[in-house]
Amino acid sequence: MSTRWFGEPVRRVEDERLLTGRGRYLDDLGGQALAAAFVRSPHAHARIRDVDVTAALDVEGLVAIYTWEDLPPGVAEPLPLLIPHPALTHGRTAHCLAKETVRHVGEPVVMVVATDRYLAEDACALIEVDYEPLKPVVGLEEAAQGARLVHEDVPGNLGAHLVQEVSSAGGVSARECIETAPHTLAFRLDIERSASMPLEGRGVYARWDGGDLRVYSSTQTSTSVRMAIAAKLGLPLPRVEVIAPDVGGGFGVKIVHPWPEEILVPWAAMTLGREVKWAEDRREHFVASAHERAQVQYVRVGFDDAGRVLGLEVTILHDHGAYTPYGIIVPIVTSTQLLGPYKIGSYRVEFSSIYTNTVQVTPYRGAGRPQGVFCMERTMDKIAQHLGMDRADVRAANFIGPEEFPYDQRMTFQDGRPLVYDSGNYPEMLRMIKELIGWDSFERTPGRGIGLACYVEGTGVGPYEGGHVQVTSDGRVHVSTGLTSQGQGHETAFAQIAASELGVPLSQVSVVTGDTRRFGYAVGTFASRAAVVSGNAIALACRKVREKALRIAAEALEADPGDLDIADGMVHVVGSPSASIPLSTVAVLSNPLRYSFDAETAKATQFATATPVDRPPIAEGEEPGLEGRGFYSPIRSTFAAGMHAAIVETDPDTAEIRIVRYAVVHDCGRLVNPMIVEGQVHGGVAQGIGGALYERMAYDSDGQLLNASFMDFLMPYASEIPRIETAHLETPSPLNPLGIKGAGEAGVIPVSAVIASAVEDAEGVDIDRMPLSPSDLHHLRRR
Repeated sequence: MSTRWFGEPVRRVEDERLLTGRGRYLDDLGGQALAAAFVRSPHAHARIRDVDVTAALDVEGLVAIYTWEDLPPGVAEPLPLLIPHPALTHGRTAHCLAKETVRHVGEPVVMVVATDRYLAEDACALIEVDYEPLKPVVGLEEAAQGARLVHEDVPGNLGAHLVQEVSSAGGVSARECIETAPHTLAFRLDIERSASMPLEGRGVYARWDGGDLRVYSSTQTSTSVRMAIAAKLGLPLPRVEVIAPDVGGGFGVKIVHPWPEEILVPWAAMTLGREVKWAEDRREHFVASAHERAQVQYVRVGFDDAGRVLGLEVTILHDHGAYTPYGIIVPIVTSTQLLGPYKIGSYRVEFSSIYTNTVQVTPYRGAGRPQGVFCMERTMDKIAQHLGMDRADVRAANFIGPEEFPYDQRMTFQDGRPLVYDSGNYPEMLRMIKELIGWDSFERTPGRGIGLACYVEGTGVGPYEGGHVQVTSDGRVHVSTGLTSQGQGHETAFAQIAASELGVPLSQVSVVTGDTRRFGYAVGTFASRAAVVSGNAIALACRKVREKALRIAAEALEADPGDLDIADGMVHVVGSPSASIPLSTVAVLSNPLRYSFDAETAKATQFATATPVDRPPIAEGEEPGLEGRGFYSPIRSTFAAGMHAAIVETDPDTAEIRIVRYAVVHDCGRLVNPMIVEGQVHGGVAQGIGGALYERMAYDSDGQLLNASFMDFLMPYASEIPRIETAHLETPSPLNPLGIKGAGEAGVIPVSAVIASAVEDAEGVDIDRMPLSPSDLHHLRRR
């Protein structure tokens, strides 16, 4: 395999199109479509007594109004619970339109279709819904008490409860190890609610021709949306196409499927026989999509004089909002990824996933890992403080050694597979981050501190992804894969893999993602899995194409396939470049033809080729064309890792926090494109800084979201993001052919822990809650 392109910092090929305004996003499509809008609940908890649409019926341009009673059986049923789990004993999902009860502000109650969005919104404003308000359940601790219920049939608001425990080598439980340890600590940690804010909100556009349904959705999982639509609308799967056009960011919120709108808009298109479109406005994104992060963690830890953790017990209250469409993946990830790069003597974790009358919680970039890392890294800092040790030394005392891989943490991960780390070198990574940030030479002064945090990230989860590769008679390579793209650089990275495997120029490779017409089997883009799973699938498909190309070329060159190689689009005899044939000609020869369409195809017609007359033009078991399909299904997740460090300064008067320096060392196995990986890390750090210092969902006691706009929901400007210094460590994964691990979420995962550590170092006050605002720091100082 030529490695000319694999590992090179190639500029993203998709950027010219996107930056010059030639991108095609959901709202660029369907200019003549009818527009949908929704009446959404203004109450966090209420019964629906009546819906009066009379005043809206005279609105010019009104086409249809639908409530739950108007929906056919498949559409009227609750939406699917996507990831069932034995511990999720009381899973609940919403209806497409609320039936009898609303359980959070923003829940859809009525759908209106009109000739344009303005008229649809006018009709929505005239619809009167008679609500009987109920006292909402807001806040984890109130919800856990169970005095009031979000769902009448869910006792104590408890959706799920799970315990995992790993005893010490001698079979001693975590609680016993803590009780008998030389030192013990107990404390509470809090992470507040936040949410992803992609530049483009959700959106759906559908058209129906009487037999086939085509749906465009701003989604992270077009194939799964397709299956959900087919099931809900009672259509044969081959009659449904779902295409993800250019998608302006996802960060997890667009992995949920189907959203109510992804069922209602196609159903309306079928019912009305007209194209229908809906694009989410910003307030809808705040109150009608999904949030994440909110947890309360109670920690007990026992350790020895060297800082080694002998026993750790963590009890987590997780707020999953009003519904659980994505199961309990987030708290499972928190509870398992909490262990980080450490070998803990014994560990017990227990979580309770609780219903509240707030927007549902589903994965947001990091997906439970920021909470887990905050817990473990705060624990490491508290151990260091208690013992008077250097914080880096405490971490080093607990590291898994590079000789101990694969390392079994003896737990079950989010994919139902064992939590086994495949490769890594954590001591070397610590050395690199200390050198990068200047840890040993740092001079502390009042209001100036340094922080450190480590993490391990499970990436490349299954069950599978696939890739299709075709070489056409012009020598171009066409790659398609079912997962979608939301800005990760897939068109470039996947093209680099294909170009390297096939020995062709990068400019000859094109990549299509997220189009079920091109590739119908996929899982989706989430959990830092695209490069690992789709990348390896594309490589395997390329290897099939390469093998066939060498076999066909060998016949044409009268050579042994083992003596051939491909470089710059030419198949040649090794050591004799003049004995060669273009890959484009091989593609022509792979497809025996009766008819000629041009000079190239004439080479493959029946009187031009020298196929022996005693065998068919296409051998048994072969197919025409130079193309191949490959699937990669990982036995378990790969585990990337990283360490971040930061220097901060705090203002003595305003308590503002300024990040002076930020450093990252990351290991995602072999790097397909270092520039893309750095971009992912930089974007993740920026998002993590937002979560650490700015972003929080402020609910009041009535379940009203008080900051549901960009006027009130704070996010950092570019001026708040420091220059990010990066270094890479490559420990290839032994689990996949390319030796790669994921990188998409790495930048965001440890940022809250890093900032907390640095501010605590600067201020000398305990930082046990995130995000941390100047006001919060001011009150901590006074306390």
